[in-house]
Amino acid sequence: MDITNIEHLVKEHPFFKDMQEEHINELIGCASNAHFKAGERIFHQSEHANHFYIITAGRVAVEIESADRGAVTIQTVEPGSVLGWSWLFPPYIWHYDARASEATDTIAFDARCLVGKCESSPALGYDLMKRFSGVLIERLTATHLQLLDMYGASK
Repeated sequence: MDITNIEHLVKEHPFFKDMQEEHINELIGCASNAHFKAGERIFHQSEHANHFYIITAGRVAVEIESADRGAVTIQTVEPGSVLGWSWLFPPYIWHYDARASEATDTIAFDARCLVGKCESSPALGYDLMKRFSGVLIERLTATHLQLLDMYGASK
């Protein structure tokens, strides 16, 4: 996929709705296509977080490892969603696992590139931080609900 298609997909993606054109253009310079086969691991907990992804097609299982249950899906991420916020916060490691549930197309954003752009453009950094705060809240809520489901019935 060429940069024109990436530009179109980024501009049309709900995560970037109402973002300043200048900021979108900065982000596009950090973007590339990434495809994952069904069952393929996208990232693993405790590894270095070096990307975030917008899902354009397919589904991704966000998982935590349970000693007695194995991998537990806490959220399924679908087209229109964002995957990955750990690149923003020290120590810059993944807090979950992510696995493609089916063939999945994404646009991957390189964290090192993004951090450089955010450092030179605090307005861009602030805009992204506000947007990722919503992603964090969504992920924490999903984790909370999954924990209630797993352990709430044991009382």
